Amino acid sequence: MQRPTTRRTRSRLAALATSLALGVTLALTGAAAAHAAAGVDYVALGDSYSSGLGSGDYDSASGDCKRTPRAYPALWAAAHAPATFTFAACSGARTGDVKASQLSSLSSATDLVSITIGGNDAGFSDVMTACVLKSESTCLSDLATANSYIDKTLPGSLDSLYDAIRAKAPGAHVVVLGYPRFYELNGSCIVGLSETERSAINDAADHLNAVTAKRAADHGFTFGDVTQRFAGHEICSSGTSWLHSVNILHISESYHPTAAGQSGGYLPVLTSAAS
Repeated sequence: MQRPTTRRTRSRLAALATSLALGVTLALTGAAAAHAAAGVDYVALGDSYSSGLGSGDYDSASGDCKRTPRAYPALWAAAHAPATFTFAACSGARTGDVKASQLSSLSSATDLVSITIGGNDAGFSDVMTACVLKSESTCLSDLATANSYIDKTLPGSLDSLYDAIRAKAPGAHVVVLGYPRFYELNGSCIVGLSETERSAINDAADHLNAVTAKRAADHGFTFGDVTQRFAGHEICSSGTSWLHSVNILHISESYHPTAAGQSGGYLPVLTSAAS
């Protein structure tokens, strides 16, 4: 009569031992990760998606660059306490702007670099303005022009920038993050752009990500795809949107991630890619 009780007791003790071992392993892993990050020199480059435009609480000292502690680079730095953190990303930046004014932050001591870039080169801000204010045909025509630029011109601009990053920071792990899709198709929106326009805008974002990912891979950089993290949080989704739609009061924030988009969409992707 005592055997079943003994087996149950042994089973519980084994489960408890396994749980304790797992806890110790996780604690040691977390401590090791924190220790590793403590020696990292981290530089955040890029455009408004990296500076945090749309998430508020902007650092007045950053001026028009609109950098904020709510942006994913600052959130990663706050969580990992790197040895140094240089926040150089600036709203409105194109590939040429990064080369001209942000690469001075890099050096042979730089260990980690993150960047979002390319959307402004392709003119997505002007395209979205046209899609909102003008006809469907104009929207689709401007998107076709943007896609042509992404195919023919952007790869060379990215190659030049990525070469410059590698030259300035030869030993750095470089993480290139993409852009989310803006819309959930057949979602909750009953006014605004047509489904044809929304689908074409999403396709253009996917195209930009695909070209950027290929250029990043060819340079030995890591590409961080954020589209799955934003799935269910796009504009017109039934859940909470992590992207601003047209923001009349703060028009520049339109089609940019909210604070939740930075912390829930971008931060986990950088954290995974940087590990």
